[in-house]
Amino acid sequence: MILIKNAKYILTFDEKERELEGYDILIEGNVIKRIDKNIQVSEETYVIDASKHVVIPGLVNTHHHFYQTLTRALKGAQNAKLFDWLVYLYPVWAKLDEEAVYYSTLLASLELLKTGTTLTQDHMYLYPSSFVGDIPSIQFEATEKIGIRAALSRGSMTRGKSKGGLPPDNVVQEIDEVLKHSVQTIEKFHDPSPFSTKRVILAPCSPFSVEKSVMIESAKIAREHGVLLHTHLAETEDENTYCMEVYGKRPLALMEELGWLGKDVYFAHGIWFNDDELKTLKNTETGVSHCPSSNMRLGSGIARIREMIDMGIRVSLAVDGSASNDTSDMLGEVRQAMLLQRIKYGSAGLTAREALRIATRGGADILGFEKAGRIQEGYAADIALFNLDSIQYAGCIEDPVACLVFTGYNHEADYTIVNGKVVIEHGKSTTIDEEEIKQKANEAANRLISRV
Repeated sequence: MILIKNAKYILTFDEKERELEGYDILIEGNVIKRIDKNIQVSEETYVIDASKHVVIPGLVNTHHHFYQTLTRALKGAQNAKLFDWLVYLYPVWAKLDEEAVYYSTLLASLELLKTGTTLTQDHMYLYPSSFVGDIPSIQFEATEKIGIRAALSRGSMTRGKSKGGLPPDNVVQEIDEVLKHSVQTIEKFHDPSPFSTKRVILAPCSPFSVEKSVMIESAKIAREHGVLLHTHLAETEDENTYCMEVYGKRPLALMEELGWLGKDVYFAHGIWFNDDELKTLKNTETGVSHCPSSNMRLGSGIARIREMIDMGIRVSLAVDGSASNDTSDMLGEVRQAMLLQRIKYGSAGLTAREALRIATRGGADILGFEKAGRIQEGYAADIALFNLDSIQYAGCIEDPVACLVFTGYNHEADYTIVNGKVVIEHGKSTTIDEEEIKQKANEAANRLISRV
């Protein structure tokens, strides 16, 4: 058992949206058992003194590309917009090997855990022809080792340059290969149970990197097996232009034609949706994963998140790939989301609590984890604790929740608890050797660059 004792402030996001002071949280197994004051426990219980901490539900990251942690801030990609950025990086990513996938997964997961994330998606769509081994197996081995709850995507690209696509042919696969392996990955790893730590999402990369048939067949497979669908959409104006030229319609209309709307579908970015398209998202319960830092980094634009929330569109938050962010700092992403909406909509564009809500309860909803995203009895014991007794929070005394989002320069959690286990303790991993991860990731990054 774990007892979070006498918390300075608890932001629950429970059914009553309670905010509590001086309460305890008792964890038994992987479940939040009780929330009350002065809970008595046995001497064997692991007790965390939370009298100086803001306690929140674990953050939920709904869109990432773990492998990109190995190609951060490369010179040729620092000032490029999306399509040029991709063209520059594809030849580098084509050199991925098993060790690179394994350690980039550990590295990205560690960063996420250290910044309060307990549940993450990864969108792995790149399968180099030279790669040996099974990528989902490697990634799930890593997420299980480090202790993060994971919903990993079996992504795909099938339209290489020879077929009029953007990626080179050595990072795409044949359609039959993609569909066969998608089924195999679901059958091997997907666990739909409420407290699952392994789920699979099917995620063709984008309208400009796969054929229509891949989208259609992936949707059929996903719905037969009860898994989610995910892709990039409406990220740039260039994408709108491409879809109009190739398909004669805008990206969302194309998705509608292909059967890619509904509560089991969510799109990354969604910057360039028009008014009618927002209504379509609302009416079909289709979700959006907002990636503010990446959108700023690539100059892609500002998503209409304030309007989406007001309309009741399902919205979540994500860090996106670590070559377009270039971090996996999830609490930092909460702050960026709040600030970016204020550029577009004014000082009330997004509040601290709204930003945290889409990063917790919103993300759990998008990923279909009905027992995550809240601090509530009977829910998953996924919790992050941030210590406010620090120089970076000095002078911030009135609103602990606002302190967490508005202020601070080090976004590391003091404790992160996933599925009832303390995986970050005083800012350090309890499950892996951080120095080894750093060294191995740097070695893998050097190999990628040297091979190009």
